Amino acid sequence: MFYYYFDPTYMLVVIGVVICMIASARVNSVFSTYSRMRSHSGMTGKEAAERILRKNGIYDVRVIHIPGNLTDHYDPRNKTLGLSDTVYNSSSVAAVGVAAHECGHAVQHSVGYAPLSIRGALVPVANFGSALSWPLIIIGLFMGGQMSSLLINLGILLFSAAVLFQIVTLPVEFNASRRAVRVLETSGMLYPDEIGAVKKVLGAAALTYVASAASMILQLLRLMIIGGRRDDD
Repeated sequence: MFYYYFDPTYMLVVIGVVICMIASARVNSVFSTYSRMRSHSGMTGKEAAERILRKNGIYDVRVIHIPGNLTDHYDPRNKTLGLSDTVYNSSSVAAVGVAAHECGHAVQHSVGYAPLSIRGALVPVANFGSALSWPLIIIGLFMGGQMSSLLINLGILLFSAAVLFQIVTLPVEFNASRRAVRVLETSGMLYPDEIGAVKKVLGAAALTYVASAASMILQLLRLMIIGGRRDDD
């Protein structure tokens, strides 16, 4: 059994963790830099979000304050756009950029953006897969015969659903960022030099989603290698 717990495939997990740590450090560093850069308009994240929503004809989404740092998100279930402590009342370029990005998700929801709908449909499947995949794989490793391979392969299949969710998330996030930059440019809410700063903030944030997807793919690859070894035993 120790063979499965201490083998070279752990390097795939380590690489994934390192990638995620680098991406997280990068987004925190970039956001911290531009959170000290006040926008010329003096508009707060909340005010920017409300203006962008109205500009897109969206009047049924509430902009609310939520605790935390970079915990900003749009919830399509109750149509609320949550802005964190560092965004809601901040007039920094970074805050306006993050608020605009979350508005991008609200616009996606409003126009029926297909990848967002697909991601929403995958949420329960991904949650189910994440919860059950590892228990099935671990049980399978301790069993023998055909039942072992069956449980491991079923666990890998369930984990694949979580990986698929991460992959589908990428176009959703990239599109929201493009919408954010476009509306900030066309509305004149930010100056050209501020738009460049927003692109850096949203670009760094996008890397965290890429890193998360890459990490999940590496974990899936490791599981497939382990499953293949088990089948050969």
